[in-house]
Amino acid sequence: MTLNTFFLIFAGVLLNAGAQLLLKAGVTPLGAINVELSTLLPTALRVLTQWPILAGLACYVVSVGVWIVGLSRVDVSLAYPMLSLGYVVNAVAAWWLFGEALGPMRWAGMLLILAGVLVMSRS
Repeated sequence: MTLNTFFLIFAGVLLNAGAQLLLKAGVTPLGAINVELSTLLPTALRVLTQWPILAGLACYVVSVGVWIVGLSRVDVSLAYPMLSLGYVVNAVAAWWLFGEALGPMRWAGMLLILAGVLVMSRS
């Protein structure tokens, strides 16, 4: 994988992670969402009027485009494990932005993910 292709794949990972963080930021002020048939439309409108939700969905759209370009350059068996880096990015960003806990087991899991991606990228 060339450095340019790696950055393209990693940009897709970051866009995907950013989408998740924006979605979380958008639903946090709404509280727990109850899905019931009688309140489905008002709930959907309330969710879709949050700008972070719309920005997160836009990030998803762009990430799919970037991902398609990346997949045109490398094997999916090499690119797909790179998505696991999103777990690490999201965990650290959620800790920093939302104050979510990062205990020893989560750190250990993130180190395992990083090691796995390194091994996969060297194959």
